[in-house]
Amino acid sequence: MGKALDGVKVLDMTHVQSGPSCTQILAWLGADVIKLEAPGGDITRRQLRDVPDADSLYFTMLNANKKSITLNLKNDRAKEIFVDLVKRSDVLVENFGPGTIERLGFGWEKLHELNPGLIFASIKGFGEGPYTNFKAYEVVAQAMGGSMSTTGFDDGPPTATGAQIGDSGTGIHTVAAILAALYQRNTTGRGQRVAVAMQHSVLNLCRVKLRDQQRLAAGPLTEYPNEDFGDEVPRSGNASGGGQPGWAVRCAPGGPNDYVYVIIQPQGWAPIARLMGRPELADDPEWSTPEARLGKLAKVFQLIEEWSAQHGKWEVLAKLNAENVPCGPILSTAELIEDESLVSNEMIVTVDHPVRGPFKTVGCPLKLSDSPVEVERSPLLGEHNDEIFGRLLGLPEDELVSLKANGVI
Repeated sequence: MGKALDGVKVLDMTHVQSGPSCTQILAWLGADVIKLEAPGGDITRRQLRDVPDADSLYFTMLNANKKSITLNLKNDRAKEIFVDLVKRSDVLVENFGPGTIERLGFGWEKLHELNPGLIFASIKGFGEGPYTNFKAYEVVAQAMGGSMSTTGFDDGPPTATGAQIGDSGTGIHTVAAILAALYQRNTTGRGQRVAVAMQHSVLNLCRVKLRDQQRLAAGPLTEYPNEDFGDEVPRSGNASGGGQPGWAVRCAPGGPNDYVYVIIQPQGWAPIARLMGRPELADDPEWSTPEARLGKLAKVFQLIEEWSAQHGKWEVLAKLNAENVPCGPILSTAELIEDESLVSNEMIVTVDHPVRGPFKTVGCPLKLSDSPVEVERSPLLGEHNDEIFGRLLGLPEDELVSLKANGVI
């Protein structure tokens, strides 16, 4: 059975995380992704190494199913080879610093001239304006996209989220944009430029906080646990951020992740009251309605925690689910990497690597019935030079030897 993106050729000029997370999804969906690296390789091959002289997990977990070629684009012959690659590609993705690819002589106008059908996708930290030339990193994007100011507890500092919403969040936004551009090309025959900014992607993921910013004009946000409200959305700890109140309640034996997140729907209060051993609260007008509970959410979840703290989180999970109460245990990274459900759903997969040996990685979250994904290992640096430069572009073997000797590849 074929893959969804069979026949789509992607020239991947990305590095670190935001770009590679995008092109890895494209590779998983069946695109032929050629990762173009400088002869020294993507910097993450060497960052945070846990095995000496082997590609780091940082690299291997973001570059599965790709091919690797090396090319020094500061060299004139390398630029000629690059032009040939551009002409044969459907998509080019880059996440260099602002102006870098233009200084190499390959801005959008030049690329469009070389290949009018090319989709040219650029990932940058920010859009056009006063921030354009700022350097962007994961947490910088979180800081400037609305995430950090609304994450944490109201008596504490702004807090970064462990989810990589700035980098990988931008990557998946870019996947959507590239697929849309490819689809439109079927009608127009034209390629187009795709631009995705990390700040913009984080902001899109924080839209409910801008919803609440505007709701403040009508008064305090009653579903928040905060006592005081100013003119901006406060940090609200573990509050659900939606129409139904939620909180993480402690469970036995009291370890750092012995918690279950519980959401109280109107119909869920009576069974929760029974589980707590306080069935009378189901009919007590001081507690029985969402409106009655809204002003004392801290006390509500304190009562639930007095019950949950006597039981392990998996027992609490079973009891709440038996009553159809929305909830979920706080899963640690140690639990996630061994989770039977995630393994059976191929979201935790084991991949063999010729240098570092077997390792676990995250599988493809996009499940297509006619395009199943098999996660393959990341490429070694320049592993596919002969295949791409020799067989695809037709460069003779003696030239390949010369190019390597001269540091061009």
